[in-house]
Amino acid sequence: MNGLQRDAKIKKEVEQRPQSSQCVSLISLCDFPSPRPQINDLRLRRFAYCRYNTIPKMLQSTGKLAGRTLFITGASRGIGKAIALKVAKDGANIVIAAKTAEVHPKLPGTIYTAAEEIEAVGGKALPCLVDVRDEQQISEAVQNAVKTFGGIDILINNASAINLTGTLDTPMKKVDLMMSVNSRGTYLTSKLCIPYLKKSEIGHILNLSPPLNMNPIWFKNHCAYTMAKYGMSMCVLGMAEEFKGEIAVNALWPKTGHPLLPDFFLEEDPESLTKKMQDYGGTPAFEAGKQQVSAASEGPVADTFKTIEGALTADVVKSTGGVYQFELSGDHPGTWYIDLKNESGSTGKGSFPGKADVQMSMNSEDFVKVFSGKMKPTLAFMSGRLKIKGDMALAIKLENLMTQLKSKL
Repeated sequence: MNGLQRDAKIKKEVEQRPQSSQCVSLISLCDFPSPRPQINDLRLRRFAYCRYNTIPKMLQSTGKLAGRTLFITGASRGIGKAIALKVAKDGANIVIAAKTAEVHPKLPGTIYTAAEEIEAVGGKALPCLVDVRDEQQISEAVQNAVKTFGGIDILINNASAINLTGTLDTPMKKVDLMMSVNSRGTYLTSKLCIPYLKKSEIGHILNLSPPLNMNPIWFKNHCAYTMAKYGMSMCVLGMAEEFKGEIAVNALWPKTGHPLLPDFFLEEDPESLTKKMQDYGGTPAFEAGKQQVSAASEGPVADTFKTIEGALTADVVKSTGGVYQFELSGDHPGTWYIDLKNESGSTGKGSFPGKADVQMSMNSEDFVKVFSGKMKPTLAFMSGRLKIKGDMALAIKLENLMTQLKSKL
């Protein structure tokens, strides 16, 4: 079977997989003889990204990774841990290379709790304290993996840093963090693992990184983040060619599955994206020369905040834990806040008497539409009509309140 036939087989398999599948099948890494297949055609790679959704349903375990060793960065939580648990059911050995050794006040999971979960479902785990910015820590983890399991078969570069702010609002400390974790960390970890991957009959690198989509909309609002993530994708293109026939190098880019955040980098057709945005009142940044048209008002801002106040409960406050401040322009300009952190919650006009966790800027009419469900937050954010600063995790939590209010506004 030549390379083109292998790629065709991969493409056919991806097409036939149900779209509700978890994105951790690793494209059946053991289904092919050595050398491992590589999806080097950019269009085919994009197609593979778009077919997968990160929802709880898992593909059936096959046992084909039994006894294989996977080195996974950022495996103490999130997608990294989901991948680890999936392959653990095959009986794989997993090196948990992550930097959380003690319980975090806001984020669940440590390298040790992840190890317990992995071993509970049939895998073997080696928790290693690793910051992918630290060459010494990565090197020691790689050596411990080889000493414990006899080698490394698959590297999954999952660790990543994100900060979705524009150029003037992004401190260089954040820029350095994203560049050093995403681009440099992926390159460095790959470099240190490659000598051992070459010795494996299924040597494979899988980066959690996006297709190289040059549509300007993916650079406009978060240039530094896009540059850092695209660095991971360029590692795929470069190393796939450099180690062709020895190690397969591919990328996987799962959908977010969350309405507040767009499926970054996946839109290939600008005309289709334009239509979607316009259907929901958005104006794409790349549509030069088109004037932004204000949507008709759906009700005063004050009424919206009154409805929000009436919907606040102790449970909402407890589950959210954030203060949101809104800078509104347009027909009903002003500063407002929603306190979902203190006591039973509150709303008010003017600046919050303290520090807000999240600052959102948008047109007052768009604000009413977003909270009434008439405009999707995703499209408002993508089109630049919604600007968000601060804690993005808390920004996502606000969507729970929006869902409750749809029937009341």
